[in-house]
Amino acid sequence: MKIYIENQSDLTYTEVRAAIRAINVQIKRDFAPLWDTTATLVYRSAASSPDSTKDAVLYLFKEANVANALGYHDKNNAGIPFGAVFTDLSKQLGEDWRTTLSHEALELGQNPLANRSCIGPHPTKSYLVFHWDEMSDAVQAESYEILGVPVSNFVTPLYFTPDEEKNDDQSTKPTNFLNTPLKSFGVRPGGYIGFYNPTTGKDETFMRRGDAKARERWRIKHKAGAMRRAYRHQLKT
Repeated sequence: MKIYIENQSDLTYTEVRAAIRAINVQIKRDFAPLWDTTATLVYRSAASSPDSTKDAVLYLFKEANVANALGYHDKNNAGIPFGAVFTDLSKQLGEDWRTTLSHEALELGQNPLANRSCIGPHPTKSYLVFHWDEMSDAVQAESYEILGVPVSNFVTPLYFTPDEEKNDDQSTKPTNFLNTPLKSFGVRPGGYIGFYNPTTGKDETFMRRGDAKARERWRIKHKAGAMRRAYRHQLKT
């Protein structure tokens, strides 16, 4: 898969190209060996035309004007999987836009249509729900650097397993790339998870009780409204 980065923001070509280089290293070196999935980010020129059968588009916009963003996509790239990064929202989050771009690129490459889920436990109740197949939401407050560029932490396939798995020395195998403490289907401080609840018939969102940072992150990110996945995220109170 090629993920075309279309820059409609006030970021410079040089800034975006530097982020693309770092995220491509992340995908090839860190992400692909764990997920057996790869993608390549390319800067979209006026002459490039994504293939709707195998490519995707990730937009960089300055302001979170969802109606205009969706209209732009429908007019220019209808039928092609897409995502969006709004740099003004990243600033409100106190998050580097490059970390947000990494987050969205990993999730777009792994689940282009945002239509996959995995059966797992409800965060607080004793029945099963369908967890969204999202790579970074649970750990989205965490990042690390590649080539001087901050990129997003992400979960490993073991995150979506019902039981912890052990190494030969009985240490627990990591559920996320940075190996911060995180149980399967759990959530780190500052993050949240989403799932479809068949009991209520609704998409729901969960975060740690009292996690003001996560709640603010949810509130700000969902100003993006209907952009790709966000339209499904209904805050669970």
